[in-house]
Amino acid sequence: MPTYTTPGVYYERVDASPPGIAAIRTDIAGFVGIASRGPLHSAIPVQSWRQFQAYFGDFTGVGYLAYAVRAFFENGGGKCWVVRVASDLATEADVSIPGLFVGPRVGLWRIAAFSPGVFGNNLNITIRETHAAQTLIPANNPSPEISKVASVTGFSRAAHVRLSQDGKDNVWKVVSDIDAINRQLIWVNPKPEARLPYDAPLTGFDPNQPILVESVEYTLLVHELGRLVRVYTNLSLVPEHPRYGPGLLPSIALPKTCGEAQDLQMSPEPILIELAPGMDAAQWLSQGLLPLARWDVANAKAVPIGPDNTLALNDGADGLALLGTYDFMGEDISVLDSDTVKQQKRRGLRALEDVCEVSIIAVPDIHIQPLAIPPKSPQPPCIPDPCMPLGLPLAAVPRTPAVGDLPPVFSEENIFQVQAALIQQCEKLRDRIAVLDPPYAAARDDALGLGAVQAWRSRFDSNYAAFYYPWLKVVDPLREASALTRDIPPSGHVAGQYAHTDNLVGVHKAPANAPLVWIQDVTVFVNDAEHGVLNPQGINAIRPLAGRGLRIFGARTVSSDPDFRYVNVRRLLMMVEKAIYISTQWAVFEPNDAFTRAKLRLSLISYLLALWQKGALMGNTANQAFFVECDEGNNPESERSNGKLQADVGFAPSKPFEFVVLKVGRIDNKFEITEASGTVLAIGLS
Repeated sequence: MPTYTTPGVYYERVDASPPGIAAIRTDIAGFVGIASRGPLHSAIPVQSWRQFQAYFGDFTGVGYLAYAVRAFFENGGGKCWVVRVASDLATEADVSIPGLFVGPRVGLWRIAAFSPGVFGNNLNITIRETHAAQTLIPANNPSPEISKVASVTGFSRAAHVRLSQDGKDNVWKVVSDIDAINRQLIWVNPKPEARLPYDAPLTGFDPNQPILVESVEYTLLVHELGRLVRVYTNLSLVPEHPRYGPGLLPSIALPKTCGEAQDLQMSPEPILIELAPGMDAAQWLSQGLLPLARWDVANAKAVPIGPDNTLALNDGADGLALLGTYDFMGEDISVLDSDTVKQQKRRGLRALEDVCEVSIIAVPDIHIQPLAIPPKSPQPPCIPDPCMPLGLPLAAVPRTPAVGDLPPVFSEENIFQVQAALIQQCEKLRDRIAVLDPPYAAARDDALGLGAVQAWRSRFDSNYAAFYYPWLKVVDPLREASALTRDIPPSGHVAGQYAHTDNLVGVHKAPANAPLVWIQDVTVFVNDAEHGVLNPQGINAIRPLAGRGLRIFGARTVSSDPDFRYVNVRRLLMMVEKAIYISTQWAVFEPNDAFTRAKLRLSLISYLLALWQKGALMGNTANQAFFVECDEGNNPESERSNGKLQADVGFAPSKPFEFVVLKVGRIDNKFEITEASGTVLAIGLS
């Protein structure tokens, strides 16, 4: 209590209400797979199909990832996290830009594709040196540290400039500062704390003749397959300049995976700029602040950049030929591992472990059946109309896309290894569920019939996974000559329906019996008799129903525990556990007294009451739907002395009707409806 000495009225804020338990999102999915571009082994948030295309490319014959993400968004998904996988052989296409140095070739900038992949070999860059600002230093300049000029328009601090005079070699310098009022370029800043590493007096010129000063900057044009995709202007070589090339086009800044997430821009820049290996500002200064150059192969020397210096990016690779299960699973990370070792171990699924908001995960590309797209002949060049005015730019010359390597077809043991790791992550984190796809062999209507899919389902027993059968046929944008559709795993469509159901009704609603979108057919038709065999085994069938489209007609987990038989029950419990865990952190280090216990109990009751009112819990009354115990009964003195506070929570989750039996008959002109009571599940918090 504060001590008051002066008479008067004082205001004190006393908040006795319990902190509320906020609802959390359960509709966010995580996908691990193969893409044609994009950051490797890093979780990237994607909020639309267009954004996925910008970061990870379009459909490809070597992976199902694009198909799964497209299906997710088409079926109601709003956000997912994507992890692209490849082997260590994946490399970025790049090219080194030399400086105008005397002697052997020395790279000044390295320009590379924004991510590894053979797509980078489709990029060309054109560099043009420009001089946006020009001025004159008149003869008889009084000071070598400050030059009075005709105009300072276009010049700024850290501007890279070229100074030329008749009969003298060109000199390159960096402007330390400008004085716009007195029209002065400052070469050595009078304030020591404001000086740049390049500050030096102006020497080497005839003081009786004027000196031409020109700014030096670069325009960079990026073409992909002959089509102009980006133009960057006024790029500078000076690190302190606001348009410093490597600072303006750095590598992608990965978003935070937990806590306050960072929003990515809708599309990444196609290239990045780095200092060439072994080059830094000190070495550039020692070389005389020389500009970028073009390497003359015939004469083996660097020469000034011409009006159009076009270079191709080379040596990009997808790294799929040696793709293995380790690239999908990664490895457990120890706190004693170095940053390099941690980066090596954080691959595939491990990258999703750090994403707190993911609640559905799938790995469709462990089932990949690679499809080699036939190479396309380049289109004929455009012939200009002779009647068009002269001087118009010619149309881009189309190029043939670069073709990468194909991934292997994984064995069933490899598939089981990855799916087991998928389930293991869900059981470890307890905040997500795995969507399992059947192997390709089990999803075909072959001689084994249902035996193959039943045998595969028998490998799993977990209430953190659900199994869906068969595969789906979708319109293939690649448009093969042999088929217009492609068979893909169902996990993308299933995850989309999970998200759609969560947003439309709630996580307590079973994600089933809603029409699927962006689908043509199933690979295996499941009739009523076969469905009766599959459903009790926890195999959720996707079936075409007459007049109702194709629908998921099952909502079971692969668990033998009857309390967690249904997907919505498992996911509701995950949501409640996570919401309570996040929203009750305020209780840590609070006094372990009756007031704190009462606040915690009231907070839990308010949250469960809201769930019951939404229909997530069973029971005609709140007392039938849930209970909360947090008093001296489960918090005796011996436990309170150890700093422990316990709250016991139990609730009856809503379970779906799988079998609706209608008995039609007239009994006293009325119908009688009876509901069975739900199973009560308990959560212990400490």
